[in-house]
Amino acid sequence: MRGEVTCLGTTAEMNGAAVQSTNATRGRGGLPPLRPSMVLAEVAAGHACDMAKRGRMSHRGNTTSGPGDRVKARGYRPSMTAENIAAGPYERDQVLRIWAGSGGHIDNIMIPQLRDFGIGQAIGSDGKTHYWSAVYAAPG
Repeated sequence: MRGEVTCLGTTAEMNGAAVQSTNATRGRGGLPPLRPSMVLAEVAAGHACDMAKRGRMSHRGNTTSGPGDRVKARGYRPSMTAENIAAGPYERDQVLRIWAGSGGHIDNIMIPQLRDFGIGQAIGSDGKTHYWSAVYAAPG
């Protein structure tokens, strides 16, 4: 039996802890730290919820083609955006470690021009699968 999807909002504390971990990774590469952005966290949480509702990971949203569309719709005017996504039985610290150790994901984290960060999660209808989205951006 499948239950309901649980769409979780991102607290400032959760976003701050995630950006701190991400900044430790960036710092090892000599890159400037990212700032926590609640706008980007809301965008990330919305996309995690969308993925959970559809039951699949995708950078394309139900009504958007990628993170740039989503952040612009919330009033953030980026010069660039990047996004990491994941789905599995992962808690926040675990997914951040996975991204930091994965080629394509670490490439996004280490884009020098990025300045802002937000993370979001949702829990799938099975009650076990956590859908994650992290949005990285630089203002235009």
